[in-house]
Amino acid sequence: MPLYRDIGVVLRVQQLGEADRIITLLTRRHGRIRAVAKGVRKTKSRIGGRLEPFSHVDVQFYEGRSLDVVSQVETLDPFGKYLVDDYTRYTTASAIAETAERLTAEEREPALRLHLLTVGALRALTVGEHDAPLVLDAYLLRAMSYAGWAPALMECAVCGLRGAHRAFSVQAGGCVCGNCRPPGSASPSTEALELMVALLDGDWNHAGRTEPPTRREASGLVAAHLQWHLERGLRSLPLVDRTNVGENFR
Repeated sequence: MPLYRDIGVVLRVQQLGEADRIITLLTRRHGRIRAVAKGVRKTKSRIGGRLEPFSHVDVQFYEGRSLDVVSQVETLDPFGKYLVDDYTRYTTASAIAETAERLTAEEREPALRLHLLTVGALRALTVGEHDAPLVLDAYLLRAMSYAGWAPALMECAVCGLRGAHRAFSVQAGGCVCGNCRPPGSASPSTEALELMVALLDGDWNHAGRTEPPTRREASGLVAAHLQWHLERGLRSLPLVDRTNVGENFR
């Protein structure tokens, strides 16, 4: 049967029968792939431990009739190994993986930028240089940008008027000016909007100096914007522990 290789990150695993699993990966060249890993739940399996959630792997597949089949796996980065014992980082990684899967609606549609972003976010979680919720919000904002859903933050989402507008409407697409503000718009703090800009731009110096209330406010806006466009909520997002948001604040 035809063989092919790709590098991917494991987004999800599902039990199949008594010994197999269905593995969902986001790959560099083939986008999202669902493949069967046969016998990986057996104690003697040589590849079972390499196909855990969040693992960054080099995989060889052979093409099947309905699902492709994993034939070889080499571990590149065992991210899950470093996240599984930390509830906050593990649930953050789960939200990242679920978002990546939801944003790749079509299987085998190339999504290189999202793949690289996902690997980078998981690597940032393992390093622990930044608070996990900040890494998550930066990932969500950039992933939405790749999908064409980035919230307007420096201009009105309706008329395009440049400026730092104080109203935010999820339905309108982000910040809105006084003339375009629809009923029910939120009025977030300047600090929360500036934090969102910093996370989208990768300004970690600014993001790291923000206070916990600002981070929680920005997180709420990011989550609301994402879930509006996805049209249903992420199951893993409410599980992310934000009680210690800003614990590294100085």
